[in-house]
Amino acid sequence: MSGSYDVQDGIAVATMDTPPVNSLGIGNRRFIADAIRRAEADPAVKAIVLTGRGRAFCGGADIREFNKPEATMAPELIDVIDLIERCEKPVVAAIHSIVMGGGLELAMGCHYRLVQRGTMVSLPEVRIGILPGASGTQRLPRLIGLEAALNMIVTGNTVMSEVLAAMPGQKLFDRIVDGEVLQAAIAFAKAHADARPLPRVRELKVTHPAPEAYLQFARNMVAAMSKNYPAPLRCLDCVAQSVRLPFDQALAYERAGVTELVWTPESAALRNAFFAERAASKIPDVPEDTPQRPIKTVGVIGAGTMGGGIAMNFLNAGIPVTMLEMKQDALDRGVATIRKNYEAQVKKGKLKQDKYEQRMALLSTTLDYAALKDCDLIIEAVFEELGVKEKVFTQLDEIAKQGAILASNTSTLDVDKIAAFTKRPQDVVGMHFFSPANVMKLLEVVRGKQTAKDVLATVMAVAKKIKKTAVVSGVCDGFIGNRMIEQYSRQAGFLLDEGATPQQVDKAIEKFGFAMGPFRMGDLAGNDIGWAIRKRRATERADMKYSRTADKLCELGRFGQKTGAGWYDYQAGKRDAIPSDLVNKMIEDHRKELGITPRKISDEEIVQRLVYALVNEGAHILEDGIASKSGDIDMVYLTGYGFPMHRGGPMHYASQVGLYNVAETMKRFAKNPRDDAAFWQPAPLIQKLAAEGRPFA
Repeated sequence: MSGSYDVQDGIAVATMDTPPVNSLGIGNRRFIADAIRRAEADPAVKAIVLTGRGRAFCGGADIREFNKPEATMAPELIDVIDLIERCEKPVVAAIHSIVMGGGLELAMGCHYRLVQRGTMVSLPEVRIGILPGASGTQRLPRLIGLEAALNMIVTGNTVMSEVLAAMPGQKLFDRIVDGEVLQAAIAFAKAHADARPLPRVRELKVTHPAPEAYLQFARNMVAAMSKNYPAPLRCLDCVAQSVRLPFDQALAYERAGVTELVWTPESAALRNAFFAERAASKIPDVPEDTPQRPIKTVGVIGAGTMGGGIAMNFLNAGIPVTMLEMKQDALDRGVATIRKNYEAQVKKGKLKQDKYEQRMALLSTTLDYAALKDCDLIIEAVFEELGVKEKVFTQLDEIAKQGAILASNTSTLDVDKIAAFTKRPQDVVGMHFFSPANVMKLLEVVRGKQTAKDVLATVMAVAKKIKKTAVVSGVCDGFIGNRMIEQYSRQAGFLLDEGATPQQVDKAIEKFGFAMGPFRMGDLAGNDIGWAIRKRRATERADMKYSRTADKLCELGRFGQKTGAGWYDYQAGKRDAIPSDLVNKMIEDHRKELGITPRKISDEEIVQRLVYALVNEGAHILEDGIASKSGDIDMVYLTGYGFPMHRGGPMHYASQVGLYNVAETMKRFAKNPRDDAAFWQPAPLIQKLAAEGRPFA
């Protein structure tokens, strides 16, 4: 049983009850269909109210059923909607809190709809690469008009119920209700129990003064914004049929569209990202009901770019921050940068002046560690050197209150060693923010050997509050993201040695879909950062093979955009990457020193070597238990490193290509005398899954 059914004074109330959002899996579909038939057969029932218990009316289809037998088990959602619409007794939807996707389609199949003020309304299917496939593209234009409906469907954006209710001529909602909607819906059902004929959305016409001209204009706009994604244009095509074809013919067109899109690699990639993001917050040995520590005040050590960005996350969430620096001028610069960032948002209309002032009022500054003694969470964002971290954590151990969480923003260093600088290693955790910290979604939460479970649970909850996608990593050099990016960067260097140019490598990987190629990325982040890491690793991992080109670049003082010169040249005040003759000559001279005759390298080889380097190292990370699941690795790369969303992340992409094919390509790369043959031996996990014909997930 997926809900409850009871009759109140001649009104049957069918309540979906499948937490958390009453999604429309096979159980709920059967419950609704049975409730409608039961009410129709009962002469004592005059009308029916359909609602959902808990925090949503209905959150839509259960996408866990996609491409599985349950998805097509009778009745399908379209069958349930048709049953409701053809019911001879009035069916009233009592909508509240959230109505999304199939839930909105279900409501649009009802004869009447009452909605609680403050309800979030959307058809978000395009965001997982499909379209509203249970009559949404046909019903919504009939209820709110062609233009408003198309905008909602192709963007997947959420619109508040009161905004929709205020639209001139809208027929989506019969009434907007302040407060509890169910009793209002029951009263409405009683009042309309005898009203005939029953209003049916399929009988409405879409009116527009110039539909074809508008649709052509919209097509141009949608095509421009939907590169690499087939779903938005397919959505438009389906909505267009609402003004071109009779309802049932248009419905058949819609059904064909959703069937086609479900099987596209883009939809599979977006669904992988959808599930991976939700699964990332689940830690196998940390129960969801683990008690959390209260986080009411936060300390941030370091007022530089990273420290200021970290502070902004908490200020945005309404959490007071105390920011510590060693010198007043550094503190002043940090506060000025935060102000500048907020003022830019105000100027663009993204932030109201009063909100800006409220956030700045939550920020206090200090030069004294003692000012952090009452903070619940303290995050250091100081120089990436273990000796510097030791001084910070030794101080924190002396002044921080018992139970405070002590976090390091380290990107590569050993969190267990950092924890050992304190007498409370159970309270120490890594919180690796990505730059710019106030913008980037990813937060790597690094779990030390002794990190307490309640610390982990608290940090994951805090991440959600500050709107970050948190992924748990174990302790190793570079954690998940930077450990993998090292192999990616090594391959980029080898490609230069063998005959490629920085611009060829960047263009190939950007055409694949990356936001930025490895050399443009290096210039943006600062080439000196990677140089410092390589020098540290030279003594720790002498067996690791590197190209020397990146070191030679840094020896010339070309650290990237901040110095106006890196792999590319930059003009003052501009970020355009201009190919550098000096760098290309440096690379050519280095090849001559090595006795290498350059060869022609295809874009396909560039992409495979860079992406499969990520995949192979990712597989080792899974084997080592640094990441608990492949989806976590995909989320790190989708949200922190610009991996193309329509490819679903490196591990998902490799599974789509086929791990047997990936392994065979790696074996071919191992034969390259200029590459690292040992690295290109496929990880045992890849070999095992390839032999079994299985994907990572």
